[in-house]
Order: sequence, then structure tokens, then C-alpha cells
Amino acid sequence: MKIKVITNAKKQEIKKQGDLLKVYLISKPEKGKANNELINLLTDYFKTSKSNINIRKGEKSKNKIMLSIT
Repeated sequence: MKIKVITNAKKQEIKKQGDLLKVYLISKPEKGKANNELINLLTDYFKTSKSNINIRKGEKSKNKIMLSIT
């Protein structure tokens, strides 16, 4: 799944645009805070556990590819 992350947003939000998810995060992109917030938000969105969601590509980029194993 392709994800575009927007950090420093006023509120958390997920918008689906075709095969892309735009995810708005409150955290700043430092020390993994935004990645942790992203994983927590996606676990709620997909109703799965944290262990089922991994960042496959783009850990230090706004464009990420996620893998979810259910």
C-alpha cells in the first residue's frame, strides 16, 4: 500500500485517493515519532495489531510503502 505522510498537521486524518492513502499526522518527523504515530493510526484504521503493519520502504521519507499481514 502506498502512503503519503503529511506531518505537523492540526489533526490526525486519513484520506483515500485511489490506491494512495494520504495520512495527516500531528507529530514532527524526528526520532521516529511520526512513524510511530503512523503505525498507531493505521492499526486503528485497519483494525489490526501493530505487529501486522510494517514500513517496507521510505522510513525516512514522506512517501512510504506499507505491508500489512492479517
